Amino acid sequence: MTRRSGLLLSVAMIVGAPALAEVTLSRGATPIPDGEAVSPGDITVRNDRLAFTLAVESQAPWGVPRGVIVDLAPVRDGTPDLDRIAFADFIPNNWSAWPNTRQEVEVLAETPERVAIRVTRDFGDADIATTYTLDDGSDRIHLVTTMTNNGATDLADQMSGFTLWPDSGYLFPVPGLQGVGSGPAEKALSDRVVAYDADWFIALHAPYFDRVEYDSKDLYLLHSLAPGESRSFEGWLQVGPSGDLAPVVAAEIERAGTASGRIAGAIGSSQGPIEDAVLVVEKAGAPFAWTMTPTGSYDIALPEGDYTVYATAEGYSQSPARQVTVSANGTSTLDVDTLQPPGTASFSVTGSDGEPLDARIGITQGQAPLVEFLGRRTFFTGLDQPGQAEAALAPGEYVFTVGHGAGFLGAGQEVSVTVPAGERVDVPVTLELLAQPRQDDWYASDMHHHADQLEGTTPPEFLARSELAAGLDLIFVSDHDSTVNHAELARIAEARGVPFIPSIELSPSWGHFNAYPLTLGEPLRVDTSTATAAEIFAEARRLGADAIQSNHPFIPYGYLASLEAGTVPGGFAPDIDLLEMNGPEDDLRVFERAGQLWTRGQRIFLSAGSDVHDVWTSESGSARAYVHVPGGLTAEGFVANLKDGHAYVTRGPLIAPSVLFGSDLRTQPGQGTPVSFDLTAVNGLARATLVGPGGEIESRAFEGAPTRATAEFTVTSGTEAGPAEGVDWVALTVEDAQGKMAFSNPIWVKPLAEADVLPQE
Repeated sequence: MTRRSGLLLSVAMIVGAPALAEVTLSRGATPIPDGEAVSPGDITVRNDRLAFTLAVESQAPWGVPRGVIVDLAPVRDGTPDLDRIAFADFIPNNWSAWPNTRQEVEVLAETPERVAIRVTRDFGDADIATTYTLDDGSDRIHLVTTMTNNGATDLADQMSGFTLWPDSGYLFPVPGLQGVGSGPAEKALSDRVVAYDADWFIALHAPYFDRVEYDSKDLYLLHSLAPGESRSFEGWLQVGPSGDLAPVVAAEIERAGTASGRIAGAIGSSQGPIEDAVLVVEKAGAPFAWTMTPTGSYDIALPEGDYTVYATAEGYSQSPARQVTVSANGTSTLDVDTLQPPGTASFSVTGSDGEPLDARIGITQGQAPLVEFLGRRTFFTGLDQPGQAEAALAPGEYVFTVGHGAGFLGAGQEVSVTVPAGERVDVPVTLELLAQPRQDDWYASDMHHHADQLEGTTPPEFLARSELAAGLDLIFVSDHDSTVNHAELARIAEARGVPFIPSIELSPSWGHFNAYPLTLGEPLRVDTSTATAAEIFAEARRLGADAIQSNHPFIPYGYLASLEAGTVPGGFAPDIDLLEMNGPEDDLRVFERAGQLWTRGQRIFLSAGSDVHDVWTSESGSARAYVHVPGGLTAEGFVANLKDGHAYVTRGPLIAPSVLFGSDLRTQPGQGTPVSFDLTAVNGLARATLVGPGGEIESRAFEGAPTRATAEFTVTSGTEAGPAEGVDWVALTVEDAQGKMAFSNPIWVKPLAEADVLPQE
């Protein structure tokens, strides 16, 4: 039994109630199991289909102002199921919610037939008023938000709209926009996004939107508001008790009044009908919806038009695709009885020395289920049996990519496998590693990684599996505003004999900060929705942090971006130690800002993290910090040397310097001193560039993209009085043949004092 299912059972035994046909409103801690709203003034609204809670007094996630939906769940037999969201509400401008100073909550209707609540808050000179309405018997919360500009200037280029951030399960993006993480929505085939698992769904219907952000979790309208102007946004949060999306499509048809027909039939194998099989529906070449067969048969309404459909089930084969035309008020019958049962692939992964290696195993070619509760596309070797993994798979031909530290320590290896129906196949894999930096006391960690709190969906065990498979040398976690996973990960790390760095991501809406290492399991005691920067940093130190890292500092809610926008409560506070490189699009900007700090003598150094929330869809350690830790690896030693700048960050290339980053290079004034860097890149080396306060000093290109090379440079300092014509720091950037970069911390260039200069013979 999982933690969440056990919690559901225990709470249901305590607060179980008969089914409610009417709508009710209650105040106090949420009755939704695993919910975050815990204060006396919070408000829960429920009927016999769903329950949701507004955090009126409780703290909302990510520093969002109070008065928003933080808990949402299906209701089964009168009892709320587990909370399935971190947050689902209105955002005025791409996760910027400040400045906010007030909140008003009004109950507009409270009858057995309807509950309606309006919450009004300010956003600078704007008012944000949202009405939440739930009717008797409805599976949808009706949302209407009105945004009014009460100021004297335009609110230009606002990205406003509703969001849906689940805290478990999977996400089915806006149909037609799969693979579009951010951007315009012209190719959208529908106006909804769905969070789901086998036993629930939550759909956000947002007919106003014209762009998506964060893989369709945010459905925004790009707009402006003149002084005195208002704009309304209408949406619906629909909740269901299974992963069947037929009700979602039916709601779309009903709302839009679209002409529609139906597809119906049965799905099975040679052994008969298959319960909980799935019919996948594609439209215009893109996944559109699916429906399930609780008893072996299905029935789904679809807007009239042409579709491609196929059937599958957990571990079963996929039927051939068939074309279906749905006509208005017509029904097409389609039965499938050809599905084949699953087989098993058993992997054994070792290095060239025969020792087992932790590994990530991904399906590169072969059947990878669209509906993710039918089967994973990514697998990891075990904690108790390193190098061993088993996967139940649909029968067929596959190509897997197997790697340990792939892209850093070695290349992922492609392995072709035939999986027979109902049988087991052994898959031995030997990986050749190109580099082993730990032999020279260089150790890696992903300094920004989530487990299963808030929108994170990775249980602690799989966080550890993924980080070890990535070739990382320490286990690290930084959940949003939570330390609950520290104890379990400390236990796992001790069992595997690797250090553990307990962290937390302090998450006000104007900047996120990782603090580490922390006192194990110490809970957060600051309100991130109201705290100033100085108060946030003081809380990090109280938690025991030796280092404070400014995460993704230039994204819209990053610390440096918010300082430039003037939205940091209390203004600038200086107590940060590290700037994170988190996204390739911002890395150069972070490196440039760090260089400006170094030129001013501020020793704020670089760190890096992947910000992974789901290890099955994103790779741990895709950005990582390599730190030189002499004398044996410990968490404390790693953090101390990272904080002192004895490190570089990388997305692929590895660096071994002749002069340690963060240390002094003593040179005779006006004379050159050689420095060299041994470089390794799995993808092949393209270029190494030495930079200083004025930018590029010298660059080396590598013909033929070798995997190993040495870059040598000559560094000239200024005088004791100042840098003059020399430099007072140098750093290295390295680019591989795929454009992946590494960035070093500085080497401080200091002229020898006259007394230190040896006489010439």
